[in-house]
Amino acid sequence: MWRLTPGQALLRYGWDGEYVLYNDLSGDTHLLTATACTLLDHLRAAPVSHGALAQACGIGADTAESLLIDLEQLSLVEYLPC
Repeated sequence: MWRLTPGQALLRYGWDGEYVLYNDLSGDTHLLTATACTLLDHLRAAPVSHGALAQACGIGADTAESLLIDLEQLSLVEYLPC
């Protein structure tokens, strides 16, 4: 299961399918795709598996997992072992 890193506000501004997102926990700013932001939006409600996120976003499970790992390296999400 994946979830947002607790305390994330996900402040962002987007144009042409790209988003600048401010990580209010680290103070870093990141350039993300629309798909990555959609994954983050789905995680706002509750922790969810990468397979369920992939289905909700209309992308492959491998793509979702890869994006989640990238977002984890940015400290935007974290993995919760079951």
